[in-house]
Amino acid sequence: MIKKSIQFINYLFFLFFVGLIAIMPFRILYFVADFFAWLLRRVIKYRLQVVKDNLSQSNLSLTTEEKDKIIREIYRNLADILLEGIKSFSMSRASIIKRHKVLNPELIAPYHARGQSLILVTGHIGNWEWGSLSAGLQTPYQILGFYKTIKNTFIDRFIRYSRSKFGTLLAPIKQTSLSFERQKGTPTVFLMAADQNPTRVSQAIWQQFLGRPTAFLHGPEKHAVNNHYPVIFTEINRVKRGMYELTLSVLVENPMACKPGEITSRYVAKLETFIRQNPSSWLWTHKRWKHKPEINQD
Repeated sequence: MIKKSIQFINYLFFLFFVGLIAIMPFRILYFVADFFAWLLRRVIKYRLQVVKDNLSQSNLSLTTEEKDKIIREIYRNLADILLEGIKSFSMSRASIIKRHKVLNPELIAPYHARGQSLILVTGHIGNWEWGSLSAGLQTPYQILGFYKTIKNTFIDRFIRYSRSKFGTLLAPIKQTSLSFERQKGTPTVFLMAADQNPTRVSQAIWQQFLGRPTAFLHGPEKHAVNNHYPVIFTEINRVKRGMYELTLSVLVENPMACKPGEITSRYVAKLETFIRQNPSSWLWTHKRWKHKPEINQD
């Protein structure tokens, strides 16, 4: 009972903050984001050492000046994503389409015409959060996204409702396989951000990524092969603050023709190319390289 009461009080504070962001014009939102970015980087120093270590241990070959500049941009990107994520709870259909525009939705129209489901992969690049809202508004598909359950049940329920308000289905990550099974017979786009650090390292697919051996989730490749679903890569470019353009490209047409690890390798190559061109648009605050292949592949 006490736990529920504490959760509800936290939920009320959360709703207050959501309401405050809802009435805030975007131009004011980014003034707040700039302050929040400074706070995270200079005062709280949120995972600052992780960011520095990740950049230093990658093979981006940055000068000290370039690294300092990118670190500032990384925290501005993080602050933008956090506040834009909250802002999305109150955004209209028109605003989402305007600000998270799919440039070439015609790429997947032929698949839908023949009733073919797809796996759409991206990374933690640009604003990936708005994808669960925008995808269903700009394509004819049923959209299904996966999410991590939040411990506060009130906040979790609110976020699930908000993320599905334009028709997107949401499923817990633990029900990924079950969700693929349930959607058979319904043309569906499965949204998968495939660059998270895997919890089951024994099942990870190891790839060279930014010059380092890196464990990648096996799920996108496994489900593409098991279900014979083509894989589409989504590049998310920030045109300016609060405005994103999404470009779709076919990563794999026929998963059954791919060798083990090939789908993941193609994904990693696409993701790395994007990061090299837009280094501050990726989420460098993740402890992406905490696993070592020589330790975890026994």
